[in-house]
Amino acid sequence: MELELETIVINFEDGEEGEFYVLEETELMGIKYYLVVSSEEFDANDEIECLILKENMNESDEEYGMYSFVEDEKELESLSKIFDELLEDNDMEVEF
Repeated sequence: MELELETIVINFEDGEEGEFYVLEETELMGIKYYLVVSSEEFDANDEIECLILKENMNESDEEYGMYSFVEDEKELESLSKIFDELLEDNDMEVEF
């Protein structure tokens, strides 16, 4: 059975477009966060390198539009734990 993943497209300042595939999402204190990978081609048994995007509902990030990459270490650590728990049932190991 093939898994169909939701995508988020980000337009970068240099005109390039990046497509990210959503593995999981969560909401924390009214803010939506997305665990994404840059390629749909991955094996669920392998360790996957992921990024976390934050949805900016009231503002646009100058570089990425309505999403921004989570870079704050404390925020990343908290979200990593949440996404690890959400993915436990899928037997996926992710690396942030």
